[in-house]
Amino acid sequence: MHSAPRKTLWLFDLDDTLHRATPLIFDRMNRSMTQYVMQHLGLAEPAAADLRRAYWERYGATLLGLMQRHAVDPVHFLQETHQFPDLETLLDFDRPLRRLLKTLPGRKIIVSNAPRHYVDQVLALMGIGPHLHAIETIESMRYVPKPARSSLARILKRQRRRGENVVMVEDNLSNLKTARRLGLTTVWVSREPGRPAFVDVKLKSVLQLSKHSRLHRDFPVRVA
Repeated sequence: MHSAPRKTLWLFDLDDTLHRATPLIFDRMNRSMTQYVMQHLGLAEPAAADLRRAYWERYGATLLGLMQRHAVDPVHFLQETHQFPDLETLLDFDRPLRRLLKTLPGRKIIVSNAPRHYVDQVLALMGIGPHLHAIETIESMRYVPKPARSSLARILKRQRRRGENVVMVEDNLSNLKTARRLGLTTVWVSREPGRPAFVDVKLKSVLQLSKHSRLHRDFPVRVA
């Protein structure tokens, strides 16, 4: 006798997936990170901006490069670079998202490279917190951000899952590539042309997930 398949586990990215962080929030965040590098490494602005981008490209996050190369305290860095007292005026998202998350079948969690205080602030303003089952941030990933395989594998272990019946919804292709290697179903939220082979479904908006859940009793997930 076969056991019933487990409910879908949805792993949702936050910035530029559930809300539009580009350009307003990300521009502010990038400026804050550049200023932090200027102040703590004694660099002029052009050099600080170049170093920040270089670490982002090499390590997947500016923070990881600063930790490994300059022993920067991650708690201090995240607190200083993610201050948004006017976040409500910067936040841009679709109000129907609340209903989507409420009615989407399965377990839903946020997986974000941002710090917990920022994620909590965004979720509160969006009003979607009650429809989520867990939140994973850079702190719970031990400051090793996506697309690191180890971080995603640790999250799956905490959720007592492997790849089957797990869907990752992301705007970032590098993160989706890691997800596919772990056997997850991948959903790319993007208006860019094309669709890489490791992407199962491409959507222009996360709201289009409601179409899939109506047409199929649950999302057409990959079985590892």
